[in-house]
Amino acid sequence: MYGGNKMGIEQNVGFDVFPKQGEYLGKAVEVCFNYDTVKSLRGKIVRYDMEKPFRTIIELQDGKYIMASECQYRPLD
Repeated sequence: MYGGNKMGIEQNVGFDVFPKQGEYLGKAVEVCFNYDTVKSLRGKIVRYDMEKPFRTIIELQDGKYIMASECQYRPLD
């Protein structure tokens, strides 16, 4: 259907399967970039994998989405 390219294949991500999600799913976070804590944004964890592929995705207050590997974040109360 899509040729022989195997890029983007994860065994437990598909139409009817998804990685188990952790306790930070849905939690508010403060986000900064390059350790610059003077400038920060609020966001919300929209994906927090507890098993492969171990992705964490944050939706920022301005509507952008970032990977946790692209920033530093801390949970808010």
